[in-house]
Amino acid sequence: MTPIVVAAVLAAALTHATWNALAHGIRDQLLAFTLVGSGGALCGAALACFAPLPAAGAWPPLLFSAALHVVYQALLMRSFRMGEFGQMYPIARGTAPLVVTVLAAVFVHEMPDGWQLAGVLLASAGLVGVALWGLRGAGRSPETASGAAASGAADAASGSGAAASGAGGAASGSGSGAGPQWPALTAAVCTGLAIASYTVVDGVGVRAAGTPLGYIAWLMLLEGLAIPVWALLTRRRALVAKLRPVALRGLLGGALSVLAYGLVLWAQTRAPLAPVAALRESSIIAGAAIGALFFKERFGWPRTAASVLMVGGIALMLHGT
Repeated sequence: MTPIVVAAVLAAALTHATWNALAHGIRDQLLAFTLVGSGGALCGAALACFAPLPAAGAWPPLLFSAALHVVYQALLMRSFRMGEFGQMYPIARGTAPLVVTVLAAVFVHEMPDGWQLAGVLLASAGLVGVALWGLRGAGRSPETASGAAASGAADAASGSGAAASGAGGAASGSGSGAGPQWPALTAAVCTGLAIASYTVVDGVGVRAAGTPLGYIAWLMLLEGLAIPVWALLTRRRALVAKLRPVALRGLLGGALSVLAYGLVLWAQTRAPLAPVAALRESSIIAGAAIGALFFKERFGWPRTAASVLMVGGIALMLHGT
């Protein structure tokens, strides 16, 4: 990869960790992702007015990717409800490059070399370390647990379909200090699988589109509308009343999500998918640091060591590319 591609992906990584933190900081996760989706859709609509339409061959993967992004957002909401940002974010993001390496080899015929395979194994060890550190009974802080409970109660009161998972997340969160957060971990791993799936699909789609800007515009417009529409149908007036205090933060998160993924899509037209996905997940360190600094989550030396392993694996995956 050229230096400009590396710089673009690193900027995307930091931006991605930032918008995820903004979304996680809003206790009501359905509200948070309604705002993020709305912000992304607005940016996508604005870009679509100026960018060329993607080529015909790009539309099947684009539509499939939009559906995968909606699944990803639903899983991310669930993992954020039930677990620590500093644990859920690294697991979700860390799973992706490992799976992308396999999917890219099978479907795009981009075969990893020996260095990249060694990086996959090392990054996997770091991923397991991050997960096990969260399973050792540390749990979440009382503030985080109470925040999840408040979110679950708000969702339950609204009667939305997402509320059921929110209430379940609150119940899990309230007892998370006593044992493993298996539902949260499962959601985080499934989030990573969804990320890997749409990364490969978008790698194919954006190359066929002939216009990275047009592809990201229509992708964000299509996927960004799903959760806001669902929230309006299930919460109606109760949703509007809650939007004002956090509207700016959520819409900013949506704009940052467009910027972050737009940079990644552009990079995928200039470099193989697996190294781009691996470098993008340097956001893991940014996410863990944000969790410690802003959400008062414990970082600890085991999580530090696990993060170093993951970064070392990413470095090996980038070696020689």
